[in-house]
Amino acid sequence: MTLEEARRRAEELRREIWRHRYLYYVLARPEISDAEYDRLERELAALEKEFPELVTPDSPTRRVGYPVTGEFPQVRHTEPMLSLDNAYSAEELREWEERLRRAAGLPADEEIEYSVEHKIDGVSVAVIYEGGVLVRAVSRGDGVVGDDITGNVKTIRSLPLRLNEPYRDLEARGEVFFPRAAFERLNREREEAGEPPFANPRNAAAGTLRQQDPAVVAARPLDLHFWQAVTIDGRRPERHSAGLDELMRAGLRTNPHRRIVRGLAAVLAYIEEWRERRHDLDYEIDGIVVKVDRVDLQRKAGATSKAPRWAIAFKYPAEQAVTRLRGVTWQVGRTGVLTPVAELEPVRIAGSTVSRATLHNLDEIRRRDVRIGDWVIVEKGGEVIPKVVGPVREKRPPDARPIRPPRKCPVCGEPVVREEGEVALRCINPSCPARLKESLRHYARRTAMDIEGLGRALVDQLVDRGLVRDVADLYHLDAGTLAGLERMGRKSAENLLRAIDRSRRQPLHRLLFALGIRHVGERAARVLASHYGSMDALLAEVGREDAEERLASLPDIGPETARSVVEFFRSPAGRRLIERLREAGVRMDEPGGGSAAGGEGPLAGKTVVVTGTLSRWTRSEVKEALEAAGARVASSVSRKTDFLVAGENPGSKLAKARELGVPVISEEELARMLEETR
Repeated sequence: MTLEEARRRAEELRREIWRHRYLYYVLARPEISDAEYDRLERELAALEKEFPELVTPDSPTRRVGYPVTGEFPQVRHTEPMLSLDNAYSAEELREWEERLRRAAGLPADEEIEYSVEHKIDGVSVAVIYEGGVLVRAVSRGDGVVGDDITGNVKTIRSLPLRLNEPYRDLEARGEVFFPRAAFERLNREREEAGEPPFANPRNAAAGTLRQQDPAVVAARPLDLHFWQAVTIDGRRPERHSAGLDELMRAGLRTNPHRRIVRGLAAVLAYIEEWRERRHDLDYEIDGIVVKVDRVDLQRKAGATSKAPRWAIAFKYPAEQAVTRLRGVTWQVGRTGVLTPVAELEPVRIAGSTVSRATLHNLDEIRRRDVRIGDWVIVEKGGEVIPKVVGPVREKRPPDARPIRPPRKCPVCGEPVVREEGEVALRCINPSCPARLKESLRHYARRTAMDIEGLGRALVDQLVDRGLVRDVADLYHLDAGTLAGLERMGRKSAENLLRAIDRSRRQPLHRLLFALGIRHVGERAARVLASHYGSMDALLAEVGREDAEERLASLPDIGPETARSVVEFFRSPAGRRLIERLREAGVRMDEPGGGSAAGGEGPLAGKTVVVTGTLSRWTRSEVKEALEAAGARVASSVSRKTDFLVAGENPGSKLAKARELGVPVISEEELARMLEETR
């Protein structure tokens, strides 16, 4: 491979890895398995080792996690909260131990004491107690700075708000997770409420901790096991296991199955012991964590910028089975996207029977050459819906036939299209019953208009009987009509009508999200509502000739989102729906909105992007300071950016700014600028 070929591949890998990290850490919607992700990282690491000149400061091989979301105050960790390297075989564990011995200066014949415990598939947090009282909980974030999620973590019942005596000052790190039974119950409730199920317990835990309302978090039974004592009353325990023992005495839970073993053979025995037993646990684990127990050896071994050399995670492979693909059905979502679902001969995987699996999209079907009638490999790695990995080609029967995409919507019969630049097939009929049903379920979500009781079965009846043709029709339902539906009755009908009536008072950002406009998620809806303050102001903006450009300049509103917003509100159907909702008494304004992004001040009209780690401000503080001076703080660099503020480890935004000729200033220059503008 030439240097130029390696450069192109490395850039492609970095973009793909950062995209998957964003999906995993920020959106909690991973598209690929951990093993597939690790393969991408390993390929990039190998390229960077072969061509050291390709290494960049923002490379994911040098960074942990993903930058903080900006939805919570930011806190700098007392010391970096590193990730772990992974091993997938006994041979890789042996190679890791050899590297460890060299780094720590240990002879080949000395058996090392290891602390081994379950690698719970959850969300890492750091908690800090002062004077015996819990004062702060911080997410991992990018390993240096995390989100302050204290209010949410305090709702976890197993976490004490006060330490047992005599402990006073303490920092510990652990894993927040969703117990398996509670996770399954939550997904049943979400489906009944018309909300999409979480893909796995880790996603459910991550999504819960990002809730802005601690009451929502409190209603979900999260749990927490601690895996490290950072400091205890100003000292660091001499052994990792001793630190965990002290955490237990202080009142913090650790994993009940942790163990101290001597030598790598004992580590491998522990791994094999839990390979099958893990399915009996009430929490998901995806591997075993192995750590050197003696802290003095940990110090000798040291760490890279990303991971400690004295610890590693052994990852169990996702469980697979082979079965026959009977056929493919196409599900229609609220935006009209058709998703292929494999219909399988039932097969047991990871303790449950699987008869359906995702095929992702048409491009993936063609890339993997999956055909109806094939024997296929099905994988389940903690996912609710398993996936088809690919066909067993040597077992392909002669009558196996290619999967043909439908030309018409399987629900309404209207033609489907594949828009330029998109992977998905789409039904563009706005009156499609399948799209309407999904739109109603989305509209009723807790994070949208919060209409409790509008579950899947009821939505199906309302649409199938022609009682509801769009979301505005919900506000014209009456108790008599509802009581006549299956499984309703007078009391259920009255409860639902009260919930529908309450939804009229939801603020504008909830309504914007509930409308289901393509690319407008909860964050984008909040930005739009906060900036414009009212539906009328937003409609007036959409009517401008340069509406797309102006919308795209807002934080977290890119060109695609701006285009979708303009298309929706300029369309006759979109305008008509807004007017019907207005007539039904639905609220059309945002409390305190109308001045959040940009405004009066010496930097009024300036668009600023901040990148890297700042020593003077947290990310939320610098955003507030810039907005107070009238600037608009954007999340990405474009030709419309007036200047970029670059802190330490600035990442790819700095390169983008230089490429576009955007002025770059330091933190000190920004401080002087803000001082001069006072």
